[in-house]
Amino acid sequence: MKIDGTPYRTIWPAADGQGVEIIDQRLLPHALQIITLHTVDDAAVAIRDMAVRGAPLIGATAAYGMALAMRADAGDRHLGEAYQHLLATRPTAINLRWALDRVRTHLADEAPTMREEAAFALAAQIADEDVETNRLIGVHGLTLIEQIAKSKPEGQPVNILTHCNAGWLATVDWGTATSPIYQAHERGIPVHVWVDETRPRNQGAALTAWELGQHGVPHAVIPDNAGGHLMQHGAVDLCIVGTDRTTAAGDVCNKIGTYLKALAAYDNGVPFYVALPGSTIDWTLHNGVADIPIEQRDAREVTHITGRTDAGAVETVRITPETSPAVNYGFDVTPARLVTALITERGICPATQQGLASCFGRAQAAE
Repeated sequence: MKIDGTPYRTIWPAADGQGVEIIDQRLLPHALQIITLHTVDDAAVAIRDMAVRGAPLIGATAAYGMALAMRADAGDRHLGEAYQHLLATRPTAINLRWALDRVRTHLADEAPTMREEAAFALAAQIADEDVETNRLIGVHGLTLIEQIAKSKPEGQPVNILTHCNAGWLATVDWGTATSPIYQAHERGIPVHVWVDETRPRNQGAALTAWELGQHGVPHAVIPDNAGGHLMQHGAVDLCIVGTDRTTAAGDVCNKIGTYLKALAAYDNGVPFYVALPGSTIDWTLHNGVADIPIEQRDAREVTHITGRTDAGAVETVRITPETSPAVNYGFDVTPARLVTALITERGICPATQQGLASCFGRAQAAE
């Protein structure tokens, strides 16, 4: 995707070969800054502190983190320590464990002298695979937008509501929920995106709006609680969101507030789609509400907010009484019954165990 007309990915090897570069998403939309990860500790901090975020990008960053660890010490003990260190950074996104398991298994058969090279090659492969996976999600999701566009008067846009950031900033490129939107836009199909601000970290207002604007996609930022009102008044044609973990039964875990959007969509007959790569499916879980661990983040994300003042300074201010405690759940679970369908790299399927099996194979879905 593009920033000021220049194509970017969210993570790539540094040109000098000395590290891995990322866009520091904590500073967006007010500043675009590229930082370099030199060590496994750097990668862990980037994931934990959300310099990178989004399940697919977390997985790619973890893979590169393992490679950086092997550069420092390629022994068996350090391989295990790096795995555990990175695994502890974020508990909810399943891509983290998926990527770490893949790298650790691959390196176990390599001699220590070959592990650094092998780890960097696999991390690059994981990143490239993510780009193609998200492109294919867009190819399949595009058909949904095309169908709606054909039913609307000529020139009227397809109005899409999304939540949080499931854009290219949450992946290596294209995004999951945004991939169909970008592909529709590039084909000349009129689209308009309602962008939930997504409190408390404001990933919609800060990230989705920024990336859509950079790429020239029409959009508007709305308060989190405005989605139901827009649906009641026919201003939303479909919802497309992402997910950090999907159960084998089709329950989806995504940024807090997704469940409420799904309820509003269900009540108003608005299709509610979830876009996801196969790596986000946790085949070991079947009851998302009971079984998916929900990350609780720093209460300061609720009690404080960062923005740019009229004078141009970027400042963080408190918005709650100093004596009021705050609770910060990072995610919620939307039951499969509220999901119209899942958009995957292998096609569109019902949010059921049978639907997932039709896309990813019955043997795997039955595990």
